[in-house]
Amino acid sequence: MAKQGTVTAEGGSGRRYVFDVYPWNDLDVPRGTVFAPVGAVYLVLRKTARIQAGYDYEVLYVGQTANMTGRFDDHHKQTCFDRNARTHIGILRCGQERDRLAIEADLLNRYKTACNF
Repeated sequence: MAKQGTVTAEGGSGRRYVFDVYPWNDLDVPRGTVFAPVGAVYLVLRKTARIQAGYDYEVLYVGQTANMTGRFDDHHKQTCFDRNARTHIGILRCGQERDRLAIEADLLNRYKTACNF
């Protein structure tokens, strides 16, 4: 799986989090073996063209999990991800559940996503 860079997401607190960005299509082959069994906060993203050079990402969903292995094989929001043309996923590795939940809540205080609500 080829990392395509990073994206910085700012929470409602003003704290900034840096996520590694991967193409969504890399999740499909082979299913369930893309990520190591680590905890993480993740962003489901859609790449959008900027007027200037480069790209931006729209955050479609903010989530967290104790184990990234197989997390997207049958995600409960998959239909929403497909409907909103997801293109990438952002990953912030984080082992502690309380930290993941705090980061997820902080990001959701800023982003009103298409698929969380």
